[in-house]
Amino acid sequence: MQEISVEDRIAGKYSNLSEKLRLAADFVLENQFEVATRSLRSISATTKLAPATFSRLARSLDFESYEELRELCRKAIGQSRVTFSQKAELLQDLAEEGETPFLHRQANACLTNISQVASDSDLVRLEQTADTLTDARRVVLFGGFASTGIVEYFAYLANFFTTDWRIAGRMGASLSTAIADLEKGDALVIITKPPFARRSIMAAKMAAELGVYVVVITDSYSCPALEFASTFFIIPSESPQFFSSYVATLMLIETLVGMLVARAGAAARQRIEDVERRNRLLGEFWEG
Repeated sequence: MQEISVEDRIAGKYSNLSEKLRLAADFVLENQFEVATRSLRSISATTKLAPATFSRLARSLDFESYEELRELCRKAIGQSRVTFSQKAELLQDLAEEGETPFLHRQANACLTNISQVASDSDLVRLEQTADTLTDARRVVLFGGFASTGIVEYFAYLANFFTTDWRIAGRMGASLSTAIADLEKGDALVIITKPPFARRSIMAAKMAAELGVYVVVITDSYSCPALEFASTFFIIPSESPQFFSSYVATLMLIETLVGMLVARAGAAARQRIEDVERRNRLLGEFWEG
């Protein structure tokens, strides 16, 4: 179901608003970028309207809080236009306003993202992706910036049941070398979120030119790597944090791993058993 825009909400309620609330509504309509990126105190100083006026406007428009109104403005202008530093300012302002405990805001955002993945994901595409990764001669993973740790985790799980997965560009290794070794029948999985790492986009392009099956996991249809993707997953990453949330992305990764293990059968079970046995022999596990 498509979310009702700020413009439509205001249009539907405008005639019932008081004079002050109309002034606040007019400012929101004409300055959605400022609403999304500036603190409520700053907007109050600019408009000469009390912060409480904007909070009342939000409730009049059927938002639970001004924060929810601001979040819709953020979505309207596009997440990529809001910088990490601007998001950090919002986070600090919200902490001072103290409307909702941060734990609840973070948890609600994560639950919403996960729920959206569960309800909106193309299950046929997911099955086809799992089939192709299972049949691939080898699978290479790549993620830049914050996605680096996520692909490390993905590879850690995969290496429990297969020897054919590895990470490209790890610990200073050449990304181009890893891509150049790929060919048709191989797969490249890229995880990238705004701000998009240039190397992620170029890796997708190079792999696609080699006929490699390219899987792109991102959170925006504006991601340049989608042009080169064989298949893709748009995973929401909204949160009150200054950075993108990876909770829903982790859920997708763990889902894929489960599907891959199920497809791998007895060979996967045997390898997992062997890895666990050797970990114990090496004293990797605490046995106290």
